[in-house]
Amino acid sequence: MIMLSGVRKQVHDVIDFHCHPPGWRRTRTAYWRAPSPRDYLRYLRRAGLRGAALLAHDGLHRATPDSNDDLAAFAAEHPDRFFGFGTVYAPHPHAAAEARRCLTDLGLRGIKLHPWLQGVPMHHAGLDAVLAVVAELRGIVLVHDGTPPYATAGQIAAAARRHPTLPVVLGHGGLHDTWREALALTATTPNLYLCLCGTPPYAARTIVRQAPPEKVLFGTDAGLAPGPAQEYAVARVREISDWGVADADRVRILSANPARLLGIDPLPPITAEEAGDHDH
Repeated sequence: MIMLSGVRKQVHDVIDFHCHPPGWRRTRTAYWRAPSPRDYLRYLRRAGLRGAALLAHDGLHRATPDSNDDLAAFAAEHPDRFFGFGTVYAPHPHAAAEARRCLTDLGLRGIKLHPWLQGVPMHHAGLDAVLAVVAELRGIVLVHDGTPPYATAGQIAAAARRHPTLPVVLGHGGLHDTWREALALTATTPNLYLCLCGTPPYAARTIVRQAPPEKVLFGTDAGLAPGPAQEYAVARVREISDWGVADADRVRILSANPARLLGIDPLPPITAEEAGDHDH
């Protein structure tokens, strides 16, 4: 349940469309405790969520096939709850082949790109081959946005328009700097979607009022903190109560839109038994 306008409202089938498998195995050291898949499922249950798009994390720092293997293995522990997105380094000559392997052999749902962190702009020559593969296999591409100069909504929308059958998601709804651009381009680019994830509350309130309601998603960016609790992500779920979202739009943003993109049926609640959560 989530509080809205002081009244407890039941929200069904909430899917977090922007999470990361925790751990950063290759980029963190001894102090970092990597929660297990069961720990992560327990976090989802306690946060009131029912499923999560798990986006490449280690691979954003070093996009190798084994990083995608690790992500796929993590997601496969709970395939009805975790929906994995691998990554590739577009300038690599085998990037398109690796994208194909992610969506076929590994059973992942799409590809996550981070133009700023990976240092690859959306107009890079190698990227179109990757996007074409994901479109062919009816996957999804989620792109980090909101940090110029490499990750603006305009650059991402231009790539989306080159591949009109490919769903492309703005991973952060423009953040602080480009949310107005993200809103405008989501409204005018048929295959562009917007995920409210780290989007400032004042921007989120405007976006949910003005964006096409069938094209808005919600995410927490969970997985960036050490340990299983992910308290900042739980707080982001609670923020929804301040956005002034109408009931019908809330169901679309938190449930119907992500389910439609992922091609899944509504998700039942995560039970204590399923999560091994015997204390709650």
